[in-house]
Amino acid sequence: MTTFLPEPHLLDSPRGRDWPPPMGTAVPVAGPPARADVVIVGAGPAGLAVASALWHLDVRDVVLLDRADRPCGRFFDRVDGLRQRVLRSPYEHHPGVEGYRDCELADFARLHWSRLTPVERREIRMAQAGHRSVVPVDVFEAYCRHIAAVHGVDTRTHQATVRELHPGADAVRVHTDRGTVTARFAVLCLGEERTSAPWGGSASVGYWDEPVPPDARSVVVVGAGLSAAHVIANALSDRRRVHWVVREVEERYQCADVNASFFRAEGRARFDGASWADRLALMGRHRRASVMFEFRPLLRAAEADGRLVVHRGREIADVSAAGVGLVDGTRVRGDHVVLCLGTTPSIGTGLLPDAIIGARDGWPDLDERTLAYTRAPRVLAVGAAACMVLGPAARNIDGHRVATARVAATVAAHLGAPSTLDRTAVGALV
Repeated sequence: MTTFLPEPHLLDSPRGRDWPPPMGTAVPVAGPPARADVVIVGAGPAGLAVASALWHLDVRDVVLLDRADRPCGRFFDRVDGLRQRVLRSPYEHHPGVEGYRDCELADFARLHWSRLTPVERREIRMAQAGHRSVVPVDVFEAYCRHIAAVHGVDTRTHQATVRELHPGADAVRVHTDRGTVTARFAVLCLGEERTSAPWGGSASVGYWDEPVPPDARSVVVVGAGLSAAHVIANALSDRRRVHWVVREVEERYQCADVNASFFRAEGRARFDGASWADRLALMGRHRRASVMFEFRPLLRAAEADGRLVVHRGREIADVSAAGVGLVDGTRVRGDHVVLCLGTTPSIGTGLLPDAIIGARDGWPDLDERTLAYTRAPRVLAVGAAACMVLGPAARNIDGHRVATARVAATVAAHLGAPSTLDRTAVGALV
């Protein structure tokens, strides 16, 4: 039996290449307008997908509000914080709009063939042949800039911190640190935030999205997912000694972070009509931490030569400046502890009243046809918040496109934007 084992060099790709600027690139010169047809909260890959889809449906009075100063800014800041060079998502997963003749991610990469390395070109050939491939972060960012420019997203994105939303019968008031925007619809594309630790913090304990102090000669990493793998790889590259604490008896290596079936209609159908308990069970089984296969040779080699010590099957009792205390009384010591505990879906808590969110087991109460909040039909959700409707792939880039199709068609139908609207799709959703 042959075991597929990707080589570690696939994790390396140039960053910061000089890509040609998209035609028509511009930035807004004023603050958010007082009124709009649609406000999108969050300009990450999900917000980019929603705004682009609405553009195709002739909904152009759209405002995006984000804490960053550019579309997908926070997404790439986090990626670069981990020194990540490739994405786990394949070429077919991108924020381009399904069903229209937009330039797709693989097309964009081929258009810039001369800027790609031989390894990157081979990965495109793998994708064309229907095999799994990895996408360079640099290519993906250039593509997102292209999509933002083509669909006018860059000119509609405003840097602002959203304080709260007040849904009404006819409009939604979105309050920010730069004023209030009143819109007919609001779409929350909030993504996920890091999971907080149950232990007290200290100056010697940080999270995966925070820098490791430069004077730390040894690092203890807690967590079993892709962020942990990047933190470990970076520490090894910086010649630090690493201890890795993993709760499971063995770390999981797999291509996608969820079962590939959930990216297809038959996988999503497992959630259609399923009981709440069955959906919770599916989410519990398929949202487990895992690491890309490409890391396995690197981590196994580091463990073999003693640069990496892995503590498998260990439960944690406490975390402090003295290190990580295990339930058996052992203390794993290092100069700095990095917590890689995964992420938690942002479901609107703090922005919407709790009564509107209707949270149940950490998930919002959404209309399964439209992804609108059941108690506030003018507010809709795209991203991880829709997992209990669409399945675990809702939190991935490809899942954003599935959610976007429902949300954009719903909004366009209510706004009466008819020219490019797929009436069959709208009839099934609204």
